[in-house]
Amino acid sequence: MLEVDKRTPPVLFHFGEGFRLERLPSGSRIVYPPEPMQALRDPEAAVAHALEHPHDADPLRTKLKPGMKLTIAFDDISLPLPPMRRPDVRQLVLERVLTLAAEACVDDVELVAANSLHRRMTGAEIRRMVGERVYRAFWPDRLRNFDAEDPDDVVFVGTTDEGEEVELCKRAMESDLLVYSNINLVAMDGGHKSVPVGLGTYRSLRHHHNVATLLDSKSYMHPERSALHHSATRMGRFLADKLDIFTVETTLNNATFPSPYGFLQRREFDWSLRDQATYLAVSTGLKHLSPNAKRKLFASIEAPHALASVQAGSTEAVHAQTMANVHRQQVVAVDGQADVLTCGIPYVGPYNVNSILNPILVVCMGLGYFFNLYRNAPLVRPGGVMILTHPVPREFHPVHHPSYIDFFDRVLADTTDPAQIEQRYETEFAEDEWYRHLYRTSYAYHGVHPFYMWYWAAHAMDYLGDVIFVGGDREVVGRLGFKTASTLDDALEIAQDTVGRHPSITHLHCPPLFLPEVTP
Repeated sequence: MLEVDKRTPPVLFHFGEGFRLERLPSGSRIVYPPEPMQALRDPEAAVAHALEHPHDADPLRTKLKPGMKLTIAFDDISLPLPPMRRPDVRQLVLERVLTLAAEACVDDVELVAANSLHRRMTGAEIRRMVGERVYRAFWPDRLRNFDAEDPDDVVFVGTTDEGEEVELCKRAMESDLLVYSNINLVAMDGGHKSVPVGLGTYRSLRHHHNVATLLDSKSYMHPERSALHHSATRMGRFLADKLDIFTVETTLNNATFPSPYGFLQRREFDWSLRDQATYLAVSTGLKHLSPNAKRKLFASIEAPHALASVQAGSTEAVHAQTMANVHRQQVVAVDGQADVLTCGIPYVGPYNVNSILNPILVVCMGLGYFFNLYRNAPLVRPGGVMILTHPVPREFHPVHHPSYIDFFDRVLADTTDPAQIEQRYETEFAEDEWYRHLYRTSYAYHGVHPFYMWYWAAHAMDYLGDVIFVGGDREVVGRLGFKTASTLDDALEIAQDTVGRHPSITHLHCPPLFLPEVTP
């Protein structure tokens, strides 16, 4: 963490598919991510060792028997961010599990991408994730996306003690063994959130992806204080009594940006002359590119993430080790909350890989994810102001996000209040036959998905006194219900109407991702 003084250089703010350099007032604090931790020297050997020496479970090879039904599920394209260089760690896990299955003469094997209500991945996206060998051997008959609206592949399992309905991928429930391979990119991921969410349906997800639950989740990155995770855990334990689940969880270091974008990985006062020249060249060049050209350029970035840990076995025993490894890479101690929190919104989030970060997803990134990047308490005080930088254009991917367009045009024109939106519109969008058709046959997110993204920001909306977008389209930001400013100085002046003169300011310098542990 750095306290700004007169010698501090301008600070880089992400600005969608671009950047801004801003000078923060003296006395402001900048919270930087930790340096990338050392990667495992031999990832393949580490995966093999984890499967042979699991936590609170028998070795995987002893669970594999001839004639059994084996399903291997894995996280979808929503992480890691940006997509990592090949080989993807999921490929390493899948190849080793399949080798053990072949040695045990297990023939009935199916691989399922746990995309729940996310869009289907294309064949090319799946090939990149699982590797050529697995793809050629299993696609498309035994390697597929989960279809949460397929009546032939969904089964109602039962109800938890709290009345939560559990509906799951039928293939998984009918298996003798379900192996789940995840990437724990942030503290929100993994554990019992993997199976009942990734292989769950709208009927199940509505019990925790709702306004009341998310308002009671403080924060998503602190599962012990998250009602979302409490619900998912109840569902996961309910399933664990009925299904043999072997969990494989991985963590990555936070090496996020490759050359020539390495300056994004470093603190501004550590920039070399070469970093400064590269920033100038990149930022200048971006100004001359069309939106599609910029999007294509950023989509080509492959993160140099490296495997930092892998652990396998029973879900809860594994996840305890996983969380310790996530915290070892990401936790940064912060003393005290600020009146104003500033942050730049980058070009990519979980739901626009190879797509467009539309206005609803911008809100989700800023107020859903970045606001909730904390343990114990938010970086900003109750009633404080969050200032975000993003152009917020009215751009949508018509194939990936059709229901988002109608959500923006119809729903937000009526109200921006999450509870009212939930009450008036959610069921209509969730059960719309056209959205369901596009989800099942094209590459569209489920009709209800924009609602969940808006609910994701409900805690921040309820907690903050004001939200200001620097450089945002005034009409679009107005439809979202927030304020705009042309410059950071203007935004800070507007913020004084809410928090008073001479506010304390904290800047969240993200990405790379990290997790502030805040002592109020």
